[in-house]
Amino acid sequence: MKKTTSDTRKYRTDMNEKILTSGFRDFNKFFALDNKAYINGALNTKTKELMGLSASMVLRCNDCIFYHIDRSIQEGATREELMETFNVALIVGGSIVIPHLRYAFEIMDEIFSEISSEQTKEEK
Repeated sequence: MKKTTSDTRKYRTDMNEKILTSGFRDFNKFFALDNKAYINGALNTKTKELMGLSASMVLRCNDCIFYHIDRSIQEGATREELMETFNVALIVGGSIVIPHLRYAFEIMDEIFSEISSEQTKEEK
């Protein structure tokens, strides 16, 4: 059974909580460093999330791809910005990225569809 975007977000949140409350402080330090890296600075958060997405595609991490697409869209990324990011990842990573490009398109479409459905409900 395929996970929904809501299931994926919940799993990530639940498991991160489990990790962060495990009592092993080094996990907390790393997570804090990771969070800090994406805060607005000379580069805005959206740009940093798109950079993270490109790296995730090259590294072939589908969980990471989901997360960075989700966050990029939350930060205002458009389909066009996402597709340009996908293209950079494809150029840098080569053909090995293609299966992850398929996954990225699937997730992008699902999240934008979700947003469209929510907006339609709000308009009614």
